[in-house]
Amino acid sequence: MAELQRHILVTGTSRGIGAAILTALKAKGARVAGHGRRDSPVALGEDLEDPAGADRLWDRALERLDGRIDVLVNNAGVFEPIAVDAEAGAWRAAWTRTLQINLQAAADLSRRAVLHWQASGRGGRLVNVASRAAYRGDSPLHWHYAASKAGMVAMTKSIARGHADQGVLAFAVCPGFTRTGMAGDYLQSRGAGLLADIPLGRVAEPEEIAGVCAYLALEAPASMTGAVLDANGASYVR
Repeated sequence: MAELQRHILVTGTSRGIGAAILTALKAKGARVAGHGRRDSPVALGEDLEDPAGADRLWDRALERLDGRIDVLVNNAGVFEPIAVDAEAGAWRAAWTRTLQINLQAAADLSRRAVLHWQASGRGGRLVNVASRAAYRGDSPLHWHYAASKAGMVAMTKSIARGHADQGVLAFAVCPGFTRTGMAGDYLQSRGAGLLADIPLGRVAEPEEIAGVCAYLALEAPASMTGAVLDANGASYVR
């Protein structure tokens, strides 16, 4: 009997790592619903800063994929600076926005996925794109980013531990700096100093991170559930 084609929802596919994940999964024969801020031929447009955005996205993706989602890849995120001496209102707004998009929306989608997989009895796979910052922290301007990604890693492990017996598998990927539009200005501002901190001598390419995500989404053995894979050029080894 032929293996069932995987139906996959990937968030944040308009550029960078997300676009590369979309390409990698389609190349392996998966049927993929992408996501961006606006509707397009290849993406469902939903604003994940809106607290209701994640649930709307799940419902629309489920309809797009004929009522079945086998894999969820939470990739959408923001990397925006806020100084510790910023005005208090701006400080709190930056934290609220980053935690909502990077963590709360991912949690809301993961919740819907787990409930869907429990109801179907088939289980499923969750892949969370976190960051090296979850373990080693980030710059003085990015406390909130590091905190959001650490939360994503903890959530992944909790899902893996709590639902493995139901066939729900959860994995996370922790990239270091990657050559994407989101990180572009920051990478340029750091220059040679940034590369000096990466033993590999270069930042990752989006296709490298996408390859790891595709492996976890489609091929990784079930016994790997709960694993967090690093892809940072040995800039942080744990």
